[in-house]
Amino acid sequence: MERLGYREVRTPYVEATPLFVRTIGSSTDVVEKEMFSFSHRDEPLTLRPEATAGIARAYVEHKVHNSEPVSRWYYLGPMFRAERPQRGRYRQFSQVGAECFGDAGPGCDAEMIDALVAFLGDIGIASPEVFVNSIGSSDTRARYKQALVAKLEPVKDKLSEDSQRRLVTNPLRVLDSKNPVDLELVQDVPSVLDFLGNEDRAHWDGLRRHLDALGTPYQVDPKLVRGLDYYGRTLFEIKGAYDKLGAGSTLIGGGRYDGMVAELGGPAVPAIGFAAGTERLLIASELGSETSVVDVVVAPIGEGAVDAALVLGRDARRAGIRCEVDTRDASIKARLRRANALGARIALLIGDRELAEGVAVLKDLAGHAQETIARANVITRVADLLATPAPAPATMPGATQAASAASERAP
Repeated sequence: MERLGYREVRTPYVEATPLFVRTIGSSTDVVEKEMFSFSHRDEPLTLRPEATAGIARAYVEHKVHNSEPVSRWYYLGPMFRAERPQRGRYRQFSQVGAECFGDAGPGCDAEMIDALVAFLGDIGIASPEVFVNSIGSSDTRARYKQALVAKLEPVKDKLSEDSQRRLVTNPLRVLDSKNPVDLELVQDVPSVLDFLGNEDRAHWDGLRRHLDALGTPYQVDPKLVRGLDYYGRTLFEIKGAYDKLGAGSTLIGGGRYDGMVAELGGPAVPAIGFAAGTERLLIASELGSETSVVDVVVAPIGEGAVDAALVLGRDARRAGIRCEVDTRDASIKARLRRANALGARIALLIGDRELAEGVAVLKDLAGHAQETIARANVITRVADLLATPAPAPATMPGATQAASAASERAP
């Protein structure tokens, strides 16, 4: 996100309940069923179920539009929803997302979608599928809702209980139903794309043209509506990792919410954003396959070497090297086993003899080469080793070999 010019923003975990009711929509599942709300001194408060509303509130409250024609903000942190826990979905979960205020053009939308596809590829999610739609501006949606209700009213009694209610309160949400009967009944409803006004049509055509120019594969899904009322015009979902997430395969979702800033008392500032569940990304990607926790483990041999080991550890970290100092009263073999378990490339051993001579024993746990280095040169040597590919493993386990050599001189 920072390469795209976004800056981090942090908002409170607790906001006034009316903020979410007003922006997300009183008839949405989030507001009706999933918010953790409570009252404090007669003030209704809610643990944030999503971040966009709070970020827009902050944008308006601090009058950011006066100083920035375009604001690009990203966020990451916990959200809270009272839904049934399942794989990748928890009552407290983490999201990463971003909001762009002030750019109304479809080029902004296309750039965001394209960057997210590249991001998913970078974390090992192969061939993500992009689904896009436009639900237009308020005029388009009003016309389409009338047509949708007219189409579904004759079969209203066959719809699920939730969809019967939504047909009255929020007809577009019927298209988002996962009920098999509802899915069958909405197969032949009109497409919202047929109701787009001239400006909405131009924006929609521009989005697809920009995506084509970027070479970003996508599919048009006229029934894509998302679950929050504040969306308008561009909507998108990116799915993938079906083998790991099954039916719940949506990795990233987002879209435009050009009316929210004005709804909250600010000027008419257009906006677009996305959100992704961090836990779901971890399940779907290869991010969890990294086994290396540190690069170096420093193991002092005897109490007298602890001070020198702590200094080495501090100096390594100041040089940008991930380092743990293992000061346990444990055997050398146990501490080298821990170094291997942490995925460390290097172990540094310091005992009484090394203290007296001003050196440290450096063990390359990948190639099992061992050398004695002047302590003043240790960090430089470690950095050089870490910058080179690890050699092929030898037959003898590194921890055992190093422990055998070190145990001969242990106090």
